[in-house]
Amino acid sequence: MCRRKDGWTYLASVMDLCSRKIIGYAYGTAMTAELAVKAEENACLNVRDTKGILLHSDLGSQYTRQVFEDCLSSKGIRHSYSRKGNPYDNACIESFHSVLKKEEIYLHTYQDTKEARRAIFEYIEGWYNRKRIHSAIGYITPQQKEDEEIKKAA
Repeated sequence: MCRRKDGWTYLASVMDLCSRKIIGYAYGTAMTAELAVKAEENACLNVRDTKGILLHSDLGSQYTRQVFEDCLSSKGIRHSYSRKGNPYDNACIESFHSVLKKEEIYLHTYQDTKEARRAIFEYIEGWYNRKRIHSAIGYITPQQKEDEEIKKAA
């Protein structure tokens, strides 16, 4: 996903569909089940109770491996898969990755993994979640939407 002078790197990410906020992600030099597990574990740090959550993914090998299923199961998370050959099932997260590439990745060639990791962190945490407005959630930021939902629940 990211061009570096010494190769490519990959991002696994988890989005809260209500707020469109990226609540968990992991970055590495290979798209593995372990990278997907780390993204899911990071997402769980931002969720009060994981029991009954529905995590939707595509049918990539990193999401169909037993280690990923075991991690979800241990947290009470149900797994939903995209239908074979249907890219629309993952439209929201695919849109995020497309925007990330257009607004950050394709504009830079990173010197190393550390520089790419820092740029992705700054994009997600400093721009996408907190400053970039989304038409799907009423032209507010994902953080504002999450804050609204928390107020409603209180």
